[in-house]
Amino acid sequence: MNNCCCSSNSDCCSSIEILTASTVLTTKDILGTCKVRLGIGRMDYKVKPGIYALGTPNSESPVLVSANYKLTFDALRSKLSRLDCWLLILDTKGVNVWCAAGKGTFGTNELINRIKQTGLEKIVTHRKLILPQLGASSMKPHEVLRKTGFSIVYGPVYANDIKEFIAAGFHATKEMRAVKFTILDRLVLTPVELVAAARKSLLVFGVLFLLNLFAARPFGLYDFVLYTGAVILGTVITPLLLPWIPCRAFSLKGWLLGFLWTVMALWLFGCFTRGYAFLAIGYLLLLPAVSAWFALNFTGSSTYTSPSGVLKEMKITLPFIIDSSILGAVLVLIQNMFIGTPP
Repeated sequence: MNNCCCSSNSDCCSSIEILTASTVLTTKDILGTCKVRLGIGRMDYKVKPGIYALGTPNSESPVLVSANYKLTFDALRSKLSRLDCWLLILDTKGVNVWCAAGKGTFGTNELINRIKQTGLEKIVTHRKLILPQLGASSMKPHEVLRKTGFSIVYGPVYANDIKEFIAAGFHATKEMRAVKFTILDRLVLTPVELVAAARKSLLVFGVLFLLNLFAARPFGLYDFVLYTGAVILGTVITPLLLPWIPCRAFSLKGWLLGFLWTVMALWLFGCFTRGYAFLAIGYLLLLPAVSAWFALNFTGSSTYTSPSGVLKEMKITLPFIIDSSILGAVLVLIQNMFIGTPP
């Protein structure tokens, strides 16, 4: 962090705080990314809002606007090597651009306030801001122009294309506007879901351990495999296979895979035999619901959904997930606590 003059005017910004950033990620940055991908320290992984100098920008250098979520900040700057530019970082409360736009923190008022607080009009002589395309939903360009004099142009979806976009005179090709969300994009989002599921599962395992002290049929390896498979299907497999699983709703996609897994596992473990009726029916109700619940959580990470669509799906499917889980758990407990293993 330092204060610097940014143009040929000697008194242009002597009192303005200009932060500096590098396009090279350090070991600490990389480790931080790995931790956040696992859900560790996610809620406080952010950088200071303000104006950052990347390279050696001058008063004519482009200004890119982004969020103060450090994962977003690092992903952006690491793709801008050999580009001298300014980064105007908004206070999105440590949330990425897309989600912050939905919440309104990456919005018109914050952009206007940040322009004024940083004294951006004294730093650059032009009046153009490059905003991420995924933040467009919360912006009112005409209001920003009226109150600050800065016009907005929306850049490409991916940071990889920014240098080409600028070199082409701020023109984006059709490919630059497309949100791909490939299998690799989905893969990097699954660890945090899996870790969160593992944490919740510790409570489940603790309860089962206590119940085993009184159970006629103790919960064992088979039950662990059944439950773990349902969790992995909902948190990892469903996101990876998202475009190819029938149904539109994420919860139904997860439920379908969970149901197929449960039928196969119960058959392999010999639970479709006389005396295991409560266990088989219980797991057929419980485990697909578990997969559906964790698959539903992925709606917050996907570009396939909209806020209204997520709310609609939750309103319709959550009652079924809850009711099915409760009834299934009750039947499994009846089998294990009172009936046990058939002779």
